[in-house]
Amino acid sequence: MLESILTLMALGYLSGSWLGALTVCRLVGVRDPRLAGSGNPGFSNVLRLHGRRLALATLLVDATKGMPVLWWARALELPPWGLGLVGLGVLLGHSYPAWHRFRGGKGVASAFGVMLVLTPGVALMCAGLWALLAWRVRTAAIASLVSAAVAPLASIWLAPDFVGVVIVFTLLVLTRHVLNLRRLGRGDEPPL
Repeated sequence: MLESILTLMALGYLSGSWLGALTVCRLVGVRDPRLAGSGNPGFSNVLRLHGRRLALATLLVDATKGMPVLWWARALELPPWGLGLVGLGVLLGHSYPAWHRFRGGKGVASAFGVMLVLTPGVALMCAGLWALLAWRVRTAAIASLVSAAVAPLASIWLAPDFVGVVIVFTLLVLTRHVLNLRRLGRGDEPPL
């Protein structure tokens, strides 16, 4: 079983390292999002730089790219911790892709996709909270940080077997937002 988990974790990393923002922006011939705005290759920066259509395409790629590997892991009936490691592989690939000098995204959209497979109720609750906060405060970082922080609490209620897994995902997403926290403190965080 451990060999299967490690193999799927590696495949998760490979699938996670496909950065949707780069693919989408290259396909339509617009500027690389890593070179403007926040420099982040993710949904929020693409939204600010290139609009809703490209941002939604980025979100779609980043949320779904790890799903085939996770479905495979589910089909093997891995325990929650094993599924969590495969999901972590996807998130690490997105956040630290080797072929992009380990400069990836913040992991919010990818975490949503991973959790949609592993803990759908938690994923949908957090996505709803993110959308509400993004609409009200117009700042993706605040919406991301709050929805990530709520995820472990929601998992206690909706997916108790995955509480530890969701905590690890949350810690990774929060760690990836350290620069956003500094910008929020200075009042420099760009609005949506």
